Amino acid sequence: MHERILVVDDDPSVHEVMRAYLERDGYIVYSAMSGVEGLDLTQIKQPSLIILDRMLPDVSGEDVCADVRRRSDVPILMLTAVGTPEDRVAGFELGADDYVVKPYSPRELVARIKALLRRCGASEAPLGRSLSFDDGTLRIDTVRHEVRLHGEVVPTTTTEFKLLLALAQYPGRVYTRFELVNRVQGHDFAGYERTVDAHVKNLRRKLEPDATAPRYIQTVRGIGYRLGATAD
Repeated sequence: MHERILVVDDDPSVHEVMRAYLERDGYIVYSAMSGVEGLDLTQIKQPSLIILDRMLPDVSGEDVCADVRRRSDVPILMLTAVGTPEDRVAGFELGADDYVVKPYSPRELVARIKALLRRCGASEAPLGRSLSFDDGTLRIDTVRHEVRLHGEVVPTTTTEFKLLLALAQYPGRVYTRFELVNRVQGHDFAGYERTVDAHVKNLRRKLEPDATAPRYIQTVRGIGYRLGATAD
């Protein structure tokens, strides 16, 4: 196992506990005590996953998350002392893939890290399959984990890619939020169903010319979402 975990937190005890638990399971652990240091190590070490505290002494965890997301789809697990549904949604809108509220069980956190790495390394579609819609306007490459719109690559997080892929498996079929959470995050995900809305909002911003009248990810009021595009 060579997964590299970057812990960005200003509490030394968090680093001590995480290093003890993660290194025991074979992970390589890097530590950053500030947001700026975390951003630097993200570029230098290219971690497999980032554990990110929301409250940092220099740059907020939200700003770090947003900055990382502009350049990378590395899985981000956000730690916070604030766990209201609104805070969770805000974290997911910024690009976080999971959300853990302090105080937490180190064993549970490690389990979530393992589950997140498994989810981010897997694809529901068979290898070699490419999905195409609207005469090639939208293409989803399951090998490269790449989305193209009008031939241009659209940067997506792992969770956003999985959400779009889930909808694309059966275009026109309506999925409830609960179904999408299970398909994208796995049955062991203990998150909040409405966070799907945050990921949909992010995808619409990237894919839709007019997010108020979406062509691709359409809302079915009272039920959930469907892909409105026509498969080639």
